[in-house]
Amino acid sequence: MTPADLSDALLPIVTTVVDRRREAATDAAELTITAADIPLERPKNREHGDWASNVAMRLAKRVGANPRELASEIAEAAASIDGVASAEVAGPGFINFRLEAAAAGQLAKTILDAGEAYGTGHVYDGLLVNLEFVSANPTGPIHLGGARWAAVGDSLARILQAEGADVTREYYFNDHGSQIDRFARSLLAAYLGEPTPEDGYGGAYIGEIAERVSAGYDGDLAALSRDEQQEVFRSRGTELMFQEIKDRLHAFGVDFDVYFHEDSLHESGAVERAIERLREQGHIFEADGAIWLRTTTFGDDRDRVVIRSNGEPAYISGDLGYYLDKRERGFEQNIIMLGADHHGYIGRMMAMVEAFGDVPNVNLQILIGQMVNLMREGEPVKMSKRAGTIVTLDDLVDAVGVDAARYALVRSSTDSQLDIDLDLLTKRSNDNPVYYVQYAHARTRSVAANAEKAGVDRSVFKPELLTHPTESALLGGLQEFPRVVAQAAELREPHRVARYIEELAGLYHAWYAVRDGSTRVLPHGEEPVTDAHRTRLWLNDATGQVIRNGLTLVGVSAPERM
Repeated sequence: MTPADLSDALLPIVTTVVDRRREAATDAAELTITAADIPLERPKNREHGDWASNVAMRLAKRVGANPRELASEIAEAAASIDGVASAEVAGPGFINFRLEAAAAGQLAKTILDAGEAYGTGHVYDGLLVNLEFVSANPTGPIHLGGARWAAVGDSLARILQAEGADVTREYYFNDHGSQIDRFARSLLAAYLGEPTPEDGYGGAYIGEIAERVSAGYDGDLAALSRDEQQEVFRSRGTELMFQEIKDRLHAFGVDFDVYFHEDSLHESGAVERAIERLREQGHIFEADGAIWLRTTTFGDDRDRVVIRSNGEPAYISGDLGYYLDKRERGFEQNIIMLGADHHGYIGRMMAMVEAFGDVPNVNLQILIGQMVNLMREGEPVKMSKRAGTIVTLDDLVDAVGVDAARYALVRSSTDSQLDIDLDLLTKRSNDNPVYYVQYAHARTRSVAANAEKAGVDRSVFKPELLTHPTESALLGGLQEFPRVVAQAAELREPHRVARYIEELAGLYHAWYAVRDGSTRVLPHGEEPVTDAHRTRLWLNDATGQVIRNGLTLVGVSAPERM
């Protein structure tokens, strides 16, 4: 029995009890109860049962009842639900439900019947979502902040898709503006053997890209004027750098559906269309020869210049055109993932959204990620030899591999600074979280393989035999997966899935390690194969399936052996 099954079974009971109470209270308003009004949570102390609900406390005031008395009525009727062993009232009105072993154990079959679909839901069925992440300037290798967003963004996309959303992964290609000019000047200086410009980019990669531009140019670079040379390095250098970024991300398991070029906003007239739309809505004004957006109407600390007095577009002009373009492409929710240095950016962006007539934090959502530090022997890793001034995605992957890198970047909340211990992530021990989870999955596969050799199969399933406390705890953990995925999607927090599978791995290891043999899948010595062995194989395989599903959502492999 899943939490959803129990909620559905409780719905008519709660409805009947509440209706009876409401009719007795002459001043009680009409009340419609849904399954959403019957939340179920795992009790912190498993001795209190399998599930707990505060439904009586949520509804008591609305029907003029004492919470504990209302809980008692619900519990008395709920005890008759098929599969519920007991329903007891605790505290001011909580109801603790204990499931019969057969009802709890049935989950193992449910999971294996669902396979890869177990854990998916319908929170965002049909919702069109544009998820923009990484979007690193094509002026150098991806730094650790971009690496964090690559891992988290791809994982979030997977989780939203698991809840039914139609997600487009989008990379905003910044090929317009001063940073590209600085990049081109840096490449040209490297080609000419000149010092790096004061505001330019350093690092060995600049020389590498400059050499590739020179080698690939079909003509005589030396015969061109300096301005013409710089344009060659701008065009070809940006293309090469961006291709390298794409290749690095692909190797990291991250690919995008759309690469949106900033230049296209200005070339296509998207910025002008956005300005006209806002002008029609009365939010554009002109002053001092410039065109302004009156964002103070919507809580911004000052109005924003859109087109400068010299006719040049200000930075926000691209934001206006880009946001309108996304909305015109039909995206109902647009999620942007930005670095910590963009926190001050949120106010004006939400003002822009409201100026367009949309809803801040709904049609546009901005996630801010904090910094990432690499640590080795307790000291920060200072910089990349290739990049010169920063530590990059490549540095992390080279040190620990793709799986460990992705897992380490995803498993912590993005609103906190992240210190990654390289020494820990290379250990083959339970202290290494990715190893701990992957080893649990590999162990389920090893058990399954050895079971086949021993003649243990899944021809019999008797869930009432799964009575050991570690089996009850493991089944309880497995039941939580759909709820965790839904919550991770709603809160935009993929780390919840990673932390969940770590906890599940712990429950599995504890079940596997029971010393008296009462949870063994394999018969001991000459012991005959029993239905208990066969049923435990269902539980073993179901656990492997859920760990595998969870690892897939965070973009990490589930190895067959370690």
